Amino acid sequence: MIVRCWGSRGSIAVSGREYVRYGGDTSCVEVQTGSGEVIILDAGTGIRALGKRLAAGKARRINLLLTHAHWDHLSGFPFFKPLYRKGFEIRIYGPEPTQHSLRRIISKTMSAPNFPVDLADISARMEFLGMGHRNYSIASVRVTTAPLSHTNPGVGYRLEEDGKSFVFLTDNELRHRHRSGLDYADYARFAAGADLLFHDAEFTRKEYRVTKGWGHSAYLDTLGLAMDAGVRTLGLFHHNQERTDRGVERIVDECRGIIERNGSRLKCFAVATGTRVRL
Repeated sequence: MIVRCWGSRGSIAVSGREYVRYGGDTSCVEVQTGSGEVIILDAGTGIRALGKRLAAGKARRINLLLTHAHWDHLSGFPFFKPLYRKGFEIRIYGPEPTQHSLRRIISKTMSAPNFPVDLADISARMEFLGMGHRNYSIASVRVTTAPLSHTNPGVGYRLEEDGKSFVFLTDNELRHRHRSGLDYADYARFAAGADLLFHDAEFTRKEYRVTKGWGHSAYLDTLGLAMDAGVRTLGLFHHNQERTDRGVERIVDECRGIIERNGSRLKCFAVATGTRVRL
């Protein structure tokens, strides 16, 4: 299993010299499976560049797993090139308890007057598969889900293949349980022993005093979860739109210092556009 990030920014895409190292595109992660299946997590602006590569490649079946319906996780979808290519099959998975059906959510990204092409006019074959919170499989990958603690219903994913595991929990508030979410201990169990965890780490402690209840975590809580869950590698994800490269680096340095002082073997880094991890 190879995990590659195409966008790790939260809320809105950003650009500028101060965002070069970690990138400005919003949430999109690609998983290449051992069986050759393509799995994509979220359709933020990062999916545009991924789509360009896939459109020129050999794979024709794509599995898109959506976490929730907020715009920064969907805004790249209309610019995903395989949509406009005959011969592509796109399977879209997402949480059933969203405010609307998956088809309606996706349709809104391509509706007049906001976009010139209607979803009904695309060339690819598309299938919508709401899965609820249960276990299922995509080819050789076992997929487990957990509800997110967020302002609107959403879902986190655990992908396992050949004894390796990747957990994706973005837009998940660890210290405030939203109506559709779980407790901290539940997320620790969900991520337990994962080889790689990407988790929301948007705020500092100071920022969180103001933003508690917004559906995002302080990075020190994210670090604590990874240590409590016995995760091998933590990728800090969903970087604040105001967080410059230097700001992200200071966060990573602080986390690594805490890990060292606690005698933990956890590896920690900030997820950047282009990050590639082989499990």
